[in-house]
Amino acid sequence: MSQTALKIDATKRGDAYNNIILEKLTDINVAVITFNRPAALNALNAALVTELGWALEDCDSDDKIDAIILTGSEKAFAAGADIKEMQAKNFSTVYLEDYITKDWERVTKCRKPVIAAVSGFALGGGCEMAMMCDFIIAAENAKFGQPEINLGIIPGSGGTQRLTRAIGKSKAMDMCLTGRMMDAAEAERSGLVARVVPLAELRKEAIKTAQTIAAKSRPSVYMIKEAINKAFETSLAEGVHLERRLFHACFATDDQKEGMQAFIDKRKPEFKNQ
Repeated sequence: MSQTALKIDATKRGDAYNNIILEKLTDINVAVITFNRPAALNALNAALVTELGWALEDCDSDDKIDAIILTGSEKAFAAGADIKEMQAKNFSTVYLEDYITKDWERVTKCRKPVIAAVSGFALGGGCEMAMMCDFIIAAENAKFGQPEINLGIIPGSGGTQRLTRAIGKSKAMDMCLTGRMMDAAEAERSGLVARVVPLAELRKEAIKTAQTIAAKSRPSVYMIKEAINKAFETSLAEGVHLERRLFHACFATDDQKEGMQAFIDKRKPEFKNQ
């Protein structure tokens, strides 16, 4: 099936996918991608991750979408990679396939902001997928963990790297070496999640947050995302240099003129993404 055929809106969601649900809330320029393997607690198998790549590509290229939400069910954001799918693989297979590389990192390549709305279990690959998003909003029942050690393996999609950057060496070592889970309150204290909300409010809060971002100047949103991501990859001096150049570039946009004039006029700005 071509990617063109996968461009669906909220009224046709589910027609093109078997493992995810794509909703395009075009009235507020927000898309919601929901993992949809409830019987497997949204375990991330190859088919789901492939469909996720299609949906992210679709949303990233859709001019009517400015922010994306990635979410699961109340019980599980995603309980990990699909163990049944990987159990029989050997070294040659996973190495030659470059297993859990294709499509897994697609979320990190989105130019548009991606928010993880997490309830229930986000374990193993599920935790790694949430950390690939730009930030995480967690329900009070959320549980995060990298339990791969219990399977005789290690995290393989950024768990040892992104978790360490998010919460520090000591806690990352604790979680990865013992396999223990971190609840939502600890995740917020540790800096893994941006905020914690009641379970019943998770979707509403995620959409409200995405809508807020979608209403901002798209060039400025892209620049902020680029600059913050660069902070993890470079020195402070180089990061500040990039930030300064992007700040200067804002003055070439119509949105900068509109935003500042609106502030002076004490009115809401009307950004044109130009």
